[in-house]
Amino acid sequence: MSEPGSEHSQKAKPSRSQLLLAATVIVALVIVLIFVLSKQNEQTKTNTKYAQDVVAEQPQARAPINTAQSKPVEPEPIEAPEPVAQPSQIERDETPVDVPTAEPSAPPLPSLDNSDELVKQTVAEIMTEKALALIVSDDLVRRGVVFVDNLAKGEIAQKHIPVKKPQEPFMALEGDIVITDPNSFERYTPYVDILTSMSTAQVMRMLDKFKPLITQAYEEIGYEGSDFNATLDKAITELLNTPIPKSSVPLIKDSVTYRYAYPEWEQLSQAQKQFLRMGPENMEKIKQRLSALQKSLNQ
Repeated sequence: MSEPGSEHSQKAKPSRSQLLLAATVIVALVIVLIFVLSKQNEQTKTNTKYAQDVVAEQPQARAPINTAQSKPVEPEPIEAPEPVAQPSQIERDETPVDVPTAEPSAPPLPSLDNSDELVKQTVAEIMTEKALALIVSDDLVRRGVVFVDNLAKGEIAQKHIPVKKPQEPFMALEGDIVITDPNSFERYTPYVDILTSMSTAQVMRMLDKFKPLITQAYEEIGYEGSDFNATLDKAITELLNTPIPKSSVPLIKDSVTYRYAYPEWEQLSQAQKQFLRMGPENMEKIKQRLSALQKSLNQ
C-alpha cells in the first residue's frame, strides 16, 4: 500500500493549454496598456493650465432694433486694451523732422552815392550791349527818380534824362504841308528796344531790389514818407493817355523849331508831345509794355 497523502505532496504541473491561455491574457493586457498610455499622451498635448487662464471670447450683444421709436438700450462699453506701438511706428516717431532752413539773405545794397556799378551790373544782365550803351552811366538812381517825377507832371527833365539823346537830328518833310519825316521815328527804335527787351517781371524785380535806394533818392527831392510807385504809376498814365495819330500830323515851323498845327495836339503836355515824336509804331509797343507794368504795380 502506498503512504497516505502521497498524491497531494507533489504540485501538479500546468498543462500546455493553460500556458497558452495565460500568454494570450498577458498579451491582451499589454495591448490595452499601450492603448491607454497613447491616449494619455495625446491628452497631455493640451496645456490644461493655459486652458484655465484663457477666457473664451463672448459674442457682443447687439442693441435691439427700435421699431417703436423708443429709446434704445445702449450696451455697456467694453474697455479695449491699450494698443502696443509697433516697431515701425516707434522708428517713425524717433525720426527727426527736417526743419526748412532759411534762404540766405540778399547782400546789403551799397550807399546811394556808390550804387552806379551795381545798377549797371543788374541792368546788363537783362539788356543787350547795344541797349546798355544808351544808358547814362552816372547817378543812375537819382536820374531815374527825378525824370519819373517830372514825367508824372507832364514835363521832361532835360538835365536828368537817364538815357543818351539820339545823335540824329529831328527831320521834317516840307511841302504843301509840313509833316514829320517817318525816318525820324527810327531814331527812337533803340530806346524802345530797351523797354520791350525786358519782361514785366524783370522790371518789377529790379524796382524791388533797389527800392531802398529809390526811396532815399525820392526823399532827397522833398517826398519824405511818400511812395515812389504812386509817382511811377502817374507817369505811366500820362504816357498812356497820349493819343496815337492815325496819319501824319501837320507841323508849323517857328524859326528853328516846330509846333503842331492842330491845337488839340499842341495842347498836349511836353512829355506827351515828346512821346508823339517816336511815331505810331513805337508808341504802340511802349504802351503795351507800360500797360503791363502798371497792372503789376497796382496788384
